[in-house]
Amino acid sequence: MSDTPFGFGLPPEEPDDGDEGKKKDQQSGGGQGPANPFGFGMPGAGGPGGPGADNPFAAMFGSLNPTDLGAAFQQLGQMLSYEGGPVNWDMAKQIARQTVAQGAPDGSKDASVGPAQRGAVEEAVRLADLWLDDATALPSGAGTAVAWSRAEWVEATLPAWQELVDPVAERVGTAMGDVLPEEMQAMAGPLIGMMRSMGGAMFGTQIGQAVGVLAGEVVGSSDIGLPLGPAGKAALLPVNVESFGKDLGVPQEEVRLYLALREAAHQRLFAHVPWLRSHLFGAVDGYARGIKVDTAKLEDVVGQFDPQNPEQLQDALQQGMFQPEDTPEQKVALARLETALALVEGWVDAVVHAAAKPRLSSADALRETLRRRRASGGPAEQTFATLIGLELRPRRLRDASRLWASLTDARGVDGRDALWSHPDMLPNATDLDDPDGFVHREHMDFSELDKMLGEAAGNREPKNPDGDEPGEQKPDLRKDEGGTGGDDAE
Repeated sequence: MSDTPFGFGLPPEEPDDGDEGKKKDQQSGGGQGPANPFGFGMPGAGGPGGPGADNPFAAMFGSLNPTDLGAAFQQLGQMLSYEGGPVNWDMAKQIARQTVAQGAPDGSKDASVGPAQRGAVEEAVRLADLWLDDATALPSGAGTAVAWSRAEWVEATLPAWQELVDPVAERVGTAMGDVLPEEMQAMAGPLIGMMRSMGGAMFGTQIGQAVGVLAGEVVGSSDIGLPLGPAGKAALLPVNVESFGKDLGVPQEEVRLYLALREAAHQRLFAHVPWLRSHLFGAVDGYARGIKVDTAKLEDVVGQFDPQNPEQLQDALQQGMFQPEDTPEQKVALARLETALALVEGWVDAVVHAAAKPRLSSADALRETLRRRRASGGPAEQTFATLIGLELRPRRLRDASRLWASLTDARGVDGRDALWSHPDMLPNATDLDDPDGFVHREHMDFSELDKMLGEAAGNREPKNPDGDEPGEQKPDLRKDEGGTGGDDAE
């Protein structure tokens, strides 16, 4: 721990030689004078705070200079006084918007969406929905089509990120308090509160940076296979659509239309499969519950924590403190999550290809480009993997796409899409290994069976305490394996 509590420097001792000593001390850069009372680096200052010195608050405050010093310390006070949940989401939004304002790695800048861009997006989504009518039995799910700037995408998707990240961040906040030395826990109530505030701020900073970077990459509201935006809104980001198609050698209109097909297909699936959103987020939460915090690393960080250097917490988050539990339950949770993401993305891939192939000469090239893009992930997705121990990538997208295409050939569009009527009817991880076996297997119509069971239960009195006829056995509607069914179907 630092000898100077909370990073406030002690007043310099009076030099033995009076004013001359003060002048020498100022010239040599010694001590912490009034110009730098908190030990933060100031532009042009000498010594540790001089040019090139690390500024742990750079991401939050930008370049610290005398004109914005007051605002910087006001922001620091807000950070330390934060008493909300495990992530400071106000700070996350602020950092995300600042990151967006700085521009994407390819040099493109965010800009407000103009009427022409908005009209082009609306027309592309309208035409995409028309084409999809022939490729899927699910009706349109996009009540409106919107064109977002990157900043608008940040605002619209933060609630979904909060739902995904908060459970893991809560584990870290609890672990931070648990690893403090006992003597510190006895006396450090305010310090624990400060550390949790700092942890929330640092988590907010990292999440904000990741969301801001991701805003420079995504082309719609469902790029990662999860419904991040408001229900019923098909969204495209014109500036990112343009960047995506810049070097592909494909007309911009075709790129926009193909991406509109994917966005509209996602909207159909999430709108007309009511259990799917909770199923996906439940799979993420189930996997997150099996993640353990690397307490050894956290103890090392907290044991050497210097409030004057709060970037230590940020560095620890960047390095990752999460380890998946190597247990059968966690392996099942991971398989369920990966299969769920693959089934969503595989269905969209198959349906969009069926709609685009006869109409767009570039359909094959765009399909392969997007497959590779999803398989590799970007820097922002890697950041989320570090922060919450989870890669939101459909590792088995190609397997799932082949299975959905085979189902279309064997059962038709209606028979294929009927599988979304119940989670236990969907393929599981084993089925992706043997798609032909799944395609030709007979499946029960769960919706009709559930209806019949409900009517039977309402029309007769139970004959025994369990509510069954004597000797009657209830049908087992659950699959024998994990897969995407099981615990999520309630």
